[in-house]
Amino acid sequence: MQKEHRNWAADPVLSVEHLTMRFGGLVAVDDLSFDVGRGDITALIGPNGAGKTTVFNCVTGFYKPTEGRITLRRDGTVSTEELAELTRGGNQYRKTDKGSIFLLERMADFRITEIAGVARTFQNIRLFGGMTVLENLLVAQHNELMRASNYTIGGLLGLPGYRRAAEAAKEKAVEWLRRVDLLDRADDPAADLPYGAQRRLEIARALCTNPVLLCLDEPAAGLNPRESAELNTLLKSIRDDHGVSVLLIEHDMGVVMEISDHIIVLDYGKKISDGTASAVRNDPKVIAAYLGVDDEEVEEVERDLHVKPGAATAEGGPQ
Repeated sequence: MQKEHRNWAADPVLSVEHLTMRFGGLVAVDDLSFDVGRGDITALIGPNGAGKTTVFNCVTGFYKPTEGRITLRRDGTVSTEELAELTRGGNQYRKTDKGSIFLLERMADFRITEIAGVARTFQNIRLFGGMTVLENLLVAQHNELMRASNYTIGGLLGLPGYRRAAEAAKEKAVEWLRRVDLLDRADDPAADLPYGAQRRLEIARALCTNPVLLCLDEPAAGLNPRESAELNTLLKSIRDDHGVSVLLIEHDMGVVMEISDHIIVLDYGKKISDGTASAVRNDPKVIAAYLGVDDEEVEEVERDLHVKPGAATAEGGPQ
């Protein structure tokens, strides 16, 4: 059943406001604002060099933006220990009647994952190839296990609290391996998996951190059509069955148009379109960006190609 579309502006899990990122004289992202709806799959697309990965790096804390605010909202409140960590870092957190608000641009990258609940995969797969498939998912739960050991030798001593946490971590890992159809490869080295399976394992590893927002950098890159279809099914399940919001960068327009509730299009660091898949597909500015022409030339290009906005475009553009 098709998921009922949400209004991302009404219930955003992530809000990016006036984000600007400069590298010397180069403006990679220019006054960008957008929302990611809670429980939505949001795609960030655009030609190469549009600034998409830079946005991801700002959201996940790898870069500190030159200007702007990045706000994540999640249910519940932080623990006393987590609050102490956030307080030492300045004004990074606010408690509200509806839950917690995190100012990501002020947080260290590992705190964004551990406390705010933002997980990420990379365009180039970054698994621990020498570890088994199962061990890769257990490593992702390191923070929980360290807390259970009281940051001491509790694990070595086999304290009851640590044993319970270790068993829970294994159960979670096994469950995600089952969901990504890798349970039969649990004891194999991760490096021995086929490419598509490594992609799924990386997503499962990110989900073992219990994120509220999952950021995927070109998850369909290098996949064949069957693997892309399997990825679509997996991402829909992550959204619909687990309530995890997804923000993805993707060049495969077949994947983007099929699964996205909301699409933001960048070109040279600026937002040129923001809306549903059908709205973006029919936006002349998007067609112009993918065809590599100026806005003023859109009508002429459409006339020459004898297509309407949203019909087939040059290879790599909206389809």
